[in-house]
Amino acid sequence: MTQSIKGHCLCGAVTVSVQQVDTKVGACHCSMCRRWGGGPLLAVDCHTEVEFSGEQHVKSFASSEWAERGFCGQCGTHLFYKLLQTGQFIMPVGLFNNIANLEFDHQIFIDEKPTYYEFANQTKNMTGEEVFAQYS
Repeated sequence: MTQSIKGHCLCGAVTVSVQQVDTKVGACHCSMCRRWGGGPLLAVDCHTEVEFSGEQHVKSFASSEWAERGFCGQCGTHLFYKLLQTGQFIMPVGLFNNIANLEFDHQIFIDEKPTYYEFANQTKNMTGEEVFAQYS
């Protein structure tokens, strides 16, 4: 885990400061993430201590009963997937420039991954059913 990481959206209207971020990068292949970004979401767990500046530009919507997704209202950059029950932020790894020692180590909703791409990394792979069983 790393401490005090800063990041920003594409246009710079929103900056984010994170107190803790895991260095394990995961890919989500669920249909919502792929529709949201045109491909899998590559993200890191930023826990709950996340602060935004330019908050007036942060827009969000409830993508399910248990989570919301946030984005910059100016440029559309994806900012977070937030679990409502815990307040945990899962954030696109591309928001941050200075995270050292990242490791791509897991993929979720592997059963929804389309056949037209494949990652070469050896990772822990979980189906959607396994994800829901682990976190419910």
